Amino acid sequence: MRAFIISEYAHPSKISLSAHAPEPVPAKNEVVVEVFSAGLNFFDILQSQGKYQIQPPLPFVLGTEFAGRIAKDSPIPNGCPFKPGDRVFGAGQGAFAEKLTVAWTWLVALPANLTYDEGAGLSITWPTSYEALVGRAQLKPGEWVLVTAAAGGVGIVAVQLAKALGAKVIAAAGSQAKLDVAMRYGGADHSVNYTKPDWQQEVLRLTGGKGVDVIYDPVGMIKDCLKCIAWKGRALVVGFAAGKIEKLPLNLVLLKNISVVGIHWGAYSKKEPGHIPSVYGAVLALLSSRRVRPVVYEEVYPLEKLADGLTALEQRQTWGKAVIRVRSESATAEGRAKL
Repeated sequence: MRAFIISEYAHPSKISLSAHAPEPVPAKNEVVVEVFSAGLNFFDILQSQGKYQIQPPLPFVLGTEFAGRIAKDSPIPNGCPFKPGDRVFGAGQGAFAEKLTVAWTWLVALPANLTYDEGAGLSITWPTSYEALVGRAQLKPGEWVLVTAAAGGVGIVAVQLAKALGAKVIAAAGSQAKLDVAMRYGGADHSVNYTKPDWQQEVLRLTGGKGVDVIYDPVGMIKDCLKCIAWKGRALVVGFAAGKIEKLPLNLVLLKNISVVGIHWGAYSKKEPGHIPSVYGAVLALLSSRRVRPVVYEEVYPLEKLADGLTALEQRQTWGKAVIRVRSESATAEGRAKL
C-alpha cells in the first residue's frame, strides 16, 4: 500500500511516499475506506513537523480529510449504516494513503451529485465555516461579513455560506487574482486587497461608515480587521495561516462592544458530539439546494506529488480546496451529474 508515513518530524517537502506501507487494521467500530481523494489542509504541514495540537505517536500516516468508498473486505460493525462499496467522506488520521481505518461514526454518505474530489474537502472546511458563522457568530440576514483569505479553502466556503445565509460579503485577499476567484466562485459582493495601505477605509466606505458585523479570519489578522468592525461586531478566530498567533488590543474590544470568538471544529467530536449531525445536515441541505458548491483548485495533485501540493498551499499559490487524487473514479462515476 502506498502512504505518506511520518517516522520523524520534518517539513512535508522532506517526506517521501512509501510504496510498501502496511495495510491498516481496523479496531472495534472501525471500517476500512479506500481513499479516492484527500483534502490538503494547513494543519497537515504543521502536523508533519510536530507543531500541531493533535500529534499521533510516531510513526503515523499524514492526512485527515478524505473521500472514498467502503472497502469490499471491510468489517461492518453493529449499527453501522454503510456497506461495502458505499461512497463516503469524512475525517480520520491517515488520509494520505490508499486505505485508512476510521470509526464509522466519523463518516457521512457522499451525495451522488458530488465527485470524490469535491467530497474530499467537505468534512472540515464546510462544517468549520458553517458553525463559525451560524453557531458562533449567529449571523443574521442583511449583515455585513468580511472574509480574509477569501479564495482559500475555508475562506471561499465562508463566502458562499454567508451569501446563502443572506449576508453581504466583502472578500479580502492579497492579490487581484485571489479576489477574482472569490468573486467568481464564491459570489462575494465586494472585494478589497489587504496588502494596500488603509484598506480598512475601503471596507468602511462600502458599509456606509458602519463597518462589518462579522469578521471571518483564518489568517491571523484580527487586529488589523478590528479597525473596520461595527459596533457589537463579532470577530471569528478561525486559524493562523500567516504563522503567528496574535495579541489583540483589548481596549478596542471594550470600546466597540465587540465579541472575539473562536471556532475549533475538531474539538466538537469530544466536547459536543451530539451537535455534529445537525451541522452536517444543514451543510448537505445547502449543497443539495445548489445554492453553494465545493470549489476545487484547478490542479489536482496525484498522491506522489503530495509535497508539491502542500508546498503550494503553504506559499498561498492555491485557491479553493487543494486536493490530491489517490485513485481515479470509473467512467460511470465521472459521468455523474455535478452541481
